[in-house]
Amino acid sequence: MRGYFAIGVEGISKAMNVGSLFRTAHAFGAGFVFTVAATYERGEGGKSDTSDAPGHIPFYSFPDIGSLVLPKDCSLVGVELTDDAIELPSFRHPTQAAYVMGPERGELSPAMAEQCAFVVKIPTRFCVNVGIAGAIVMYDRITSLGHYPRRPISPGGPTEQRPEHVFGDPKIRKKMEKFRDAPPEGEDTP
Repeated sequence: MRGYFAIGVEGISKAMNVGSLFRTAHAFGAGFVFTVAATYERGEGGKSDTSDAPGHIPFYSFPDIGSLVLPKDCSLVGVELTDDAIELPSFRHPTQAAYVMGPERGELSPAMAEQCAFVVKIPTRFCVNVGIAGAIVMYDRITSLGHYPRRPISPGGPTEQRPEHVFGDPKIRKKMEKFRDAPPEGEDTP
């Protein structure tokens, strides 16, 4: 799958749920995890993050929204249950995205929501915990961008095979092979 994603939280109320979110992010292949305006105690979060995600992928702790720095062309996507948010099943994920969740005993701050290129919601009747919400968002990203075969119309598994990934255009590959096999400048060929 092309691109990358990151996932983080603004403020936290339960470090173990953030640990669970980070463990799931690590399992789904996140590029990095982060917190904003939150104190994440790795020891407490580590009780549920048995993979030690911050020990294996970059972990950033931003003291406030003003210090939040994302890579160039990375879209910030808020995840919040609001009336005007885009429903997740109809959302096209950006190729380069950082998803930010609000605290469980609150919501994304208006300042954070303003920084987001998009705000999405999971179509549930009420909020689920941050670890579950993050897992749903990451699963949706993988299924919608992962080049999986379409779901069949009737119950059961796919009837199509997952397409094989092709690296580059064959024409470019052939040009590179010619370049690689050419003798260095100034040397004659035998």
